[in-house]
Amino acid sequence: MKRSCGIDWAEGHHDVAIVDSDGKLVAKKRISDDPAGFSALTELLADSGDSPEDPIPVAIETPRGLLVAALRGTGRPVFAINPMAVARYRERHSVARAKSDHADAMTLANILRVDAHLHRQLPAHSELAQTIAVLARAQQDAVWRRTIAPTPAHAARLTKARIAAALRRAGRKRGIDDLATDILQHLRIPQLRQPDLVEKAMGRQAMALLAMLDAACAGADDLEQAATEEFRKHPDYAVITSFPGLAEVTGARILAEIGDDRDRFADGRALKAYAGSAPVTRASGKVTSITHRRVKNDRLAAVGWVWATYASINPGPARTHYCRRRDHGDRHAAALRHLFNKMIGQLYHCLQTRQTFDAQKAFSHSADTPQNEAAA
Repeated sequence: MKRSCGIDWAEGHHDVAIVDSDGKLVAKKRISDDPAGFSALTELLADSGDSPEDPIPVAIETPRGLLVAALRGTGRPVFAINPMAVARYRERHSVARAKSDHADAMTLANILRVDAHLHRQLPAHSELAQTIAVLARAQQDAVWRRTIAPTPAHAARLTKARIAAALRRAGRKRGIDDLATDILQHLRIPQLRQPDLVEKAMGRQAMALLAMLDAACAGADDLEQAATEEFRKHPDYAVITSFPGLAEVTGARILAEIGDDRDRFADGRALKAYAGSAPVTRASGKVTSITHRRVKNDRLAAVGWVWATYASINPGPARTHYCRRRDHGDRHAAALRHLFNKMIGQLYHCLQTRQTFDAQKAFSHSADTPQNEAAA
C-alpha cells in the first residue's frame, strides 16, 4: 500500500489527508460538502498517484452518506473506521489529548497505512441490495422529518407557489414569499446524489415516515384533548391554571408529575428538589460550590422550563422577577430556573392551602438579591 487517504467527516466540510508508506504527509485539503468539494477530492487523489489500476484506499468514520456513496461509485476501496478506534489510535501518539480535524484525517490515513488488514473494506453491494437496506432500516428509523418532496429530484421540480402553499398550511403567516424563494434556490443547487433506485427507495421511506408522523400528530392531538377534558374535572384545576404561564396542557403535565397526594412531599423544598429547580451545594474545606441539580424528574423539569419561559415573556410580576435576576447577572437559563424554583414553591403552598395564585403575595418580596449559585 503506497499511499492511503483519511477523511475527517463533518456536516459542512471534510478534511482530507494523504500519507505515503512512511507516514509522511503527501497532500492535505479541506473540501466542501457538495459536488465541487467531491471534484476537488478526486483531483487531489489523482495528483497523489491515484489511478484506476492502483486506486488509493480511503478511510472515513462513517459507512453511510452521500460522500461515501460517491466514493464507492468511483470503485475506490473505502474503509469505515469506528470512531472509538480512531480515538484510541490518536492517544497512541499524543498524551495531551490534542485534537483537530486535520490530525484526525492524518490518523485515519495512518490507520490504513499500518493496520489495513485489521479493518474491513465496505462491501460492494448491488444497487438492489442497497435499496432493500434503505427500506428495511426505515422501520427502525427514529428520525422524523416533514417534507413536501420525497427525493432531490422531486424537490428540484417544486415551484415557488407550491412551497408557499405548504408554508401557509404549516401555519406560517409572515415572510412567506421571501422564505419560499430562499428554499427554492437551495433546492435547485446541484448536490451529490444516490443511485436512482436507492434515491427512490429513500423517497418511499420519507413518505412512509411522514404518514407515520401525521398519525402520531393526530394521536397527540386526541390525547391532548382527552387529557385536558379530564384535567378540567380535577379539584386542583383552578389552582394550577391560576398561575401565570400555566395553561391546560402544561397544567395537566404538572399535575401528572406531582400528583394530588398532599403527603407525598414533606415541604416545598422537597418538591423543588424533585423538580430539579433547587440548587445543590458542595462544600469541602474552604471550597464551596453551588450548582444546578442534575438528578431530578426530567418530565417535571421539562414542563417547568416551558412554564417559566411563558411566565417570563408575558407582562406581569413573573417577568419583572426574571428581568431582575438578569440585571443581577444571571444568564437566561439561570434566571428561568430561579423563576421556576420560586413558582413551584408557591404552587406547593397554594395546593396545600387551596388558594389560587395571588401575584401581590407571591412576588411582594421578590427584590431578594440572587445567590451566586444557582443557576450558574
